Amino acid sequence: MASHPKKIIDAHCHIGEIPPWKFYDLEHPVKPTVYDHPTAKDFVKEHMDFFKIERALTMSNYGVPIHELSFDLNEVVMDAATTNDRILAAIWVSFLPRNAELTRKALKLASETRVVALKTTFLLGGNPDPGTWDEETKALADECFDVCEKHDLMFHFHTSPGGNSDINNFIPLVEAYGKRCKIYLVHFGGGVSGHIKLVPKFLQWVQDGYKVYTDTSWAVGFGARWLLTEIERTGVGGDRVFFGSDEPWSDFDSEYWKLNGIRNISQELKDRVFWQNYEEAFGTDA
Repeated sequence: MASHPKKIIDAHCHIGEIPPWKFYDLEHPVKPTVYDHPTAKDFVKEHMDFFKIERALTMSNYGVPIHELSFDLNEVVMDAATTNDRILAAIWVSFLPRNAELTRKALKLASETRVVALKTTFLLGGNPDPGTWDEETKALADECFDVCEKHDLMFHFHTSPGGNSDINNFIPLVEAYGKRCKIYLVHFGGGVSGHIKLVPKFLQWVQDGYKVYTDTSWAVGFGARWLLTEIERTGVGGDRVFFGSDEPWSDFDSEYWKLNGIRNISQELKDRVFWQNYEEAFGTDA
């Protein structure tokens, strides 16, 4: 029977309301997450208190192709982080030149004490591979990484198999910027092919001095099991994996048990993932 961690800290979850949308040319708009957390009060009550999460790093909800929406939700993120000492903020940015003004405005929040991370995705366009960037894209990306380095922030990037967010496109990004800045690969590659490519690569990056981090939200079950098994076998990377629920786009219970249910992994390593790594990264009172 699995024991339980002393506490749970959620290093990756979303706040803010997004509208129903006609995804994939559906006949009618749908809300696949069923619910979201429009305000700080909703987030604390419905997510943190409901699941007994001690602290959380939260960021803008996203998923619909309205670029401005997630930038607007930075305000909700900041409200949550500045009114509740259990919450830290990740600020939404973009490498897309069309979003340059919004990104530069968002980067001004980086110096706020409750901000510990930046967040972006390439699901709405662009590519993480620096070799594909034009001059405008590179200049904006460099601005983001400069701010990230200056304020010692962690940079969250969505990964998923296939398309622009495939882990193959992140390899050159990590190797170009990952010794300067902390790069957090959300979803650990996001699927079967991503996990198989990333487990050996991730551990090698750690050994080579890259500041890489990850969580196992959305991960296929074997991915989390293999990653933690290799960490325990090699003694490499135990401080680089966080628990992230990705609520409301995943669900807390499955993400919790995906990790806590792994057999033949020490409780010491599980505790690292569920709370200790977060405290070491951001402080015991953050």
